[in-house]
Amino acid sequence: MTLNQTLQQLNTQFADADEKMPALFVGHGNPMNALEDNEFSRAWIATGQALPKPNAVLCVSAHWETVGTQVTAMAQPRTIHDFGGFPRELFEYHYPAPGSPALARLTQATVMQTAVQFDHRWGLDHGAWSVLCRLFPHADVPVIQLSLDRRQTPAEHYALGKELRTLRHKGVLIVGSGNLVHNLGMITWQDNAYDWAIEFDAAITRAIQTGDHAAIMHYAKLGHVARLALPTNEHFLPLLYVLATQAANEPARFFADRVTYGSLSMRSVWIG
Repeated sequence: MTLNQTLQQLNTQFADADEKMPALFVGHGNPMNALEDNEFSRAWIATGQALPKPNAVLCVSAHWETVGTQVTAMAQPRTIHDFGGFPRELFEYHYPAPGSPALARLTQATVMQTAVQFDHRWGLDHGAWSVLCRLFPHADVPVIQLSLDRRQTPAEHYALGKELRTLRHKGVLIVGSGNLVHNLGMITWQDNAYDWAIEFDAAITRAIQTGDHAAIMHYAKLGHVARLALPTNEHFLPLLYVLATQAANEPARFFADRVTYGSLSMRSVWIG
């Protein structure tokens, strides 16, 4: 089957929808947000209730880094408990959402500038399921994950995300899961925030509000506060995928907006 034939077949399965799906970046924070009743889990629940029901979800999580770009292509992804030191009930929690091999194929066919390889081993890590279990608690929406190629620059991640924007017209909800500020080495485990964490979060917030995606891609120019906010950038990169799908003059709003634990931003963004 040729690429055009494959696209034609997949476009039949994922026909253009009447309504363009929003795109979300969720500051996922502590995995216990999957089980605890708090301001963040309640915000995610309310967001899920406000969303039109998608045909499927494509999730870019901070917790799946690879060499090369991969997409999960299994029919039934496993729930990955990729953490330690939490209560047994969190390790016993499973999110049984189906996968979508068809969406994996459509994603591969849609992305032209980067080779996307199929993965049959990963599943749903906690960056995905801890958020999705609040957005779609019945686990009735198919989910695939797209990995972060650790070799790519922020600009390259943004360019890849831009190629995914057409999926929003096909009922696909694109979800980025990470944190705008993520420095676990300076976590306080108290409901407070360092001045530098607030400063970096505010600078990125202003850039989101004004549509200055170039400033967000080049966040390192913020200097010392950027180095403190993001010792590594895997939690920041999913934001770029979501912003890359934003059309000109398309609104962005926040459904969580606080820095807590000293060095963890829970800011979450709704595009559309």
